[in-house]
Amino acid sequence: MDKDRIDRYTLITGATGGIGYELSLVFAKNNHNLYLIARDIKKLNEIKLYFENTYKIKVIIYEADLILENSVEEIYAYTKKNNIIIENIINNAGFGSFGRFHEVDKDKDLNMIDLNIKSLTHILKLFIPGLIENGGGGIMNVASTAAFQSGPMMSVYYATKAYVLSLSGALRLELSPYNINVSTLCPGPTDTDFQSRAKVKKAKSAKRFMMTAENVAIGAYKGFKKGKEIIIPGFQNKVLVYGSYLLPRKLIHKIILKVNKG
Repeated sequence: MDKDRIDRYTLITGATGGIGYELSLVFAKNNHNLYLIARDIKKLNEIKLYFENTYKIKVIIYEADLILENSVEEIYAYTKKNNIIIENIINNAGFGSFGRFHEVDKDKDLNMIDLNIKSLTHILKLFIPGLIENGGGGIMNVASTAAFQSGPMMSVYYATKAYVLSLSGALRLELSPYNINVSTLCPGPTDTDFQSRAKVKKAKSAKRFMMTAENVAIGAYKGFKKGKEIIIPGFQNKVLVYGSYLLPRKLIHKIILKVNKG
């Protein structure tokens, strides 16, 4: 590990499963110290032990539910109390919901907004000044290919990811003078527990193009280190995103509805 990074950490939220775990793993393999945030303290402890023994890095863990009002403040306060210097922020934590807007449980969608939008924004508000003070760093906000269109049957989820994409693009320009790179990761359908947790009923044709969380994370890390603005892992996902600009929005929305209804 470089001497100037020996006491610096990469903060990753939602670090114990799916893309979040695989991102943690690829950063560990590339000699980054980690500050891992998740709700499952047992898994966090297992990951800490494995990463420290295998990759000889430092791993700090913090049990937190980012939906809760004070959780982000507590995460930040812990870094200040323990003199933890954050060099990268990976905002990965998030979840989705599925169904017609008026039928999805109100609290589920409001909690999703709190996690996907509010906590992400709160983390950036607290930690960006430290990145500036310490000479720069990197931010990777995890959005989705869903960020590029409206999403019938997953309307609030798609909207939250559009917010992440929009915010990240603005921050990239604002923070570039401070040597801070801002990337947005936009994975397509990925083989994690996200689909089952959201109760998504994807069409069989869509399931064929699912990527593994490992491949998404590897592509994300490579794109992040290259300073890419938008990272869309997988050729098929790139074609779907950029090809969608050639079709009328009304038609795109009908296609998304058909795919999401299964």
